[in-house]
Amino acid sequence: MGRRVPIWLDCDPGHDDAFAILLAAYHPGIQLLGISTIFGNAPLDAAVAINSKTTWNATSILTAIGKPNIPVYAGAPNALIRPPLVPPTDIHGETGIDGTDLLPRPLTPANTSVSAVDAIAAAIIRTEPNTAWIVATGALTNVASLFRAHPELASHMKGVSLMGGAIGGKFTGAIMGKVGNVERMGNWTQFAEFNILVDPEAADEIFQNPVLKGKTTMIPLDVTHLVLATQEVQGMLLFGRSSDGAAAWAGASQWTRAESEGEKREIKGKTKLRTMLVELLTFFAKTYTDVFGITEGPPLHDPLAVAAVLTGTEWEIPFFDSTSSGGKERYDVHVNTVGTHEEARAGAETGRTVPTLMPEGQEGTRIPRGLDIEMFWQVIEDCLERADEVNSKNGGF
Repeated sequence: MGRRVPIWLDCDPGHDDAFAILLAAYHPGIQLLGISTIFGNAPLDAAVAINSKTTWNATSILTAIGKPNIPVYAGAPNALIRPPLVPPTDIHGETGIDGTDLLPRPLTPANTSVSAVDAIAAAIIRTEPNTAWIVATGALTNVASLFRAHPELASHMKGVSLMGGAIGGKFTGAIMGKVGNVERMGNWTQFAEFNILVDPEAADEIFQNPVLKGKTTMIPLDVTHLVLATQEVQGMLLFGRSSDGAAAWAGASQWTRAESEGEKREIKGKTKLRTMLVELLTFFAKTYTDVFGITEGPPLHDPLAVAAVLTGTEWEIPFFDSTSSGGKERYDVHVNTVGTHEEARAGAETGRTVPTLMPEGQEGTRIPRGLDIEMFWQVIEDCLERADEVNSKNGGF
């Protein structure tokens, strides 16, 4: 078996972040060095960082999946230079991860001995050169702050894999959704994706870093909206792989439809963890139906940025980024930093990611156009099975 890929996960849990944490913690090809939290889907109050919503959510998820000892550090509560943006409660709820009563009280609190930036730096520098990744599934404030404080880490690392941005122009065949009958490429404004918009200056620093340019992977909404947690997927996650899977999936479908119509129908999955995760997906599905008109199932954004670091390993989940001639598509990505958040909501292109295709053979940001979706879901189920085994053995969640 090959050497595991060391990663640091920077996130803002977040319904889909729960699956990113699950994948990072239980994939046999990944070594999860630690987790830092960032403002975004819920607030991160610097004064009470250990109990802030995003940080509490991260430590709770780790407890639920049987990995409470993975270290968590609270990161930035605000953007580099911009005022805070109101969290997207219409998507993730007041807590950032509404939809279930099963999230446990964390067994291990966040580590407050050092700052998140210093913790990331210490973990990365201990890895062998050209092996470690930072996976960012929220605003890029912590990541930009890291390279401001420790610029030498850019050359030491393998790369940065981030979930953020949107391309548009039918970059993929994904369903992007509508708000007010207006087609959009972004999810927070017509043009901008939330993670980039909340701190566009931080995002632009990463994309334009001359050392990181050739080893950054961007997973935009155009790709994440290909990976929908359909009724069938929810059934597999709820009941696992089984010979009576079709009946189980039908039951899950009925439950999900009832939830979308506002009726609370209780159902028990194979394990408490599975029930919790599908309850989160059900809440996420309803918000995507209500806000964006996407009824096929919610997109599972964040774990795709984790999956992308496996490229080139024996555990690779294929992502598609090849040209017709067999080369690799690479991009020079700029972020529009002109305008305020308020102006963006009024129609400005603040936070828009603008990619320019590089001549073949030149380095740039990797932006795949798709992936092996079936394999991805099977890998998620594999990780869930491992979490169930750990919880069963340890008498945990």
